[in-house]
Amino acid sequence: MTVPVPASLPEPPYYAVIFTAVRTPGDNGYAEVNERMSALAAEQPGYLGIDSARGADGLGIAVSYWKDEASIAAWRENLEHTLAREAGREHWYSSYSLHVAKVERSYGFTRPTDA
Repeated sequence: MTVPVPASLPEPPYYAVIFTAVRTPGDNGYAEVNERMSALAAEQPGYLGIDSARGADGLGIAVSYWKDEASIAAWRENLEHTLAREAGREHWYSSYSLHVAKVERSYGFTRPTDA
């Protein structure tokens, strides 16, 4: 089993795009498109990483990290991503919110492994 770890990120400043959504019932092609969007985002200039989680109740949070606002804007204008957003509103989400924030400070902790 793979142990999840938070995204490895550079020193701030950078930007976080926080996407919180409630899914509709059923997959309806979501998993395939989500996998494609994850791969496509990772190819974009300025992309730094992502952290995401989804509860059994359908509520999910994905935080993608970007070098700057221009990188976020370019991702938003990507045609394939635009089509996926439209499909999300039509098929996969009953509600969502999106927030963009500048990360000024960041720190973390990793428990040491026993040798």
